Amino acid sequence: MMEGDVQQPSEPADDCDHCGAPVRGENPQFRAHRHLDVPPLLEARALQAGFGQRAILPPIDFRLHAGEFWALIGRNGSGKTTLIRTLLGLLPAVRGSVRRRSGLRTGYVPQRDAFDLDLPARAIDVLRGGLDSGWSFLNPLHARRTRDAVHRVGTDLELLPLLDHPFRELSEGQKQRVLMARALVSKPHILVLDEPTSAMDIVAERDTFRLIDQIRREQDIGIIVVSHHLALVASHATDILFVDREDGTALAGCIEDVAGHPAFTRRFSAFDCGVPGAHAAHAHAHA
Repeated sequence: MMEGDVQQPSEPADDCDHCGAPVRGENPQFRAHRHLDVPPLLEARALQAGFGQRAILPPIDFRLHAGEFWALIGRNGSGKTTLIRTLLGLLPAVRGSVRRRSGLRTGYVPQRDAFDLDLPARAIDVLRGGLDSGWSFLNPLHARRTRDAVHRVGTDLELLPLLDHPFRELSEGQKQRVLMARALVSKPHILVLDEPTSAMDIVAERDTFRLIDQIRREQDIGIIVVSHHLALVASHATDILFVDREDGTALAGCIEDVAGHPAFTRRFSAFDCGVPGAHAAHAHAHA
């Protein structure tokens, strides 16, 4: 924060969600208070994702801290899911490295087609699947902790009235909330969601992104969301990861910087992101 900003009484300061330090900016959605002295939850260095020895994306560097919301954007088939799986350690990196903080817990909600929605499971059965130790119903202490964890996350996501309902009979928005609860029940430091709103109408999409952002703020966790709905996810994200396999592009940074980059504006219209000052950045990129 520049010293001159402190002397502007017309621009009231807000407090940082993380440490209480005063921060300010034109739009709070796009004002990231960086904690350079705090180790990141996850850090990628010259990371190239792919299969075997074949990289499908150029090297990318980025750091995810608690309280940040990264939107992973790219066209279909651009390598977004492969990158996510590499960041999570589900696929080995072709080159470069991913460093994860010791003891890191991650909640992952893959694309919906990864779930068998025809299983005769109740919502509570799907939710319990997020507990590392499974059912363990013979251990009374663990059973009580399981009930407490389910009640906590069910309350947070307003799911308690739905827990005994068959999962397959829920609405798309309700199903997504159950899957998010499943990922959150173990209190992760990072929540990763791959196309969480792909089967929803626009109202359910907006509600889901508001809920994701609320979780980020209240639980102070790092968020990575893969989404095809650029304008909607950008209205909540603090940063963007943009990948384009065809152009050999990988960008990571705050929304203003990425939205004004020529590689991004070739694919999207920067001002469609709703970024303050994006019209100027867009014009400058094409000048």
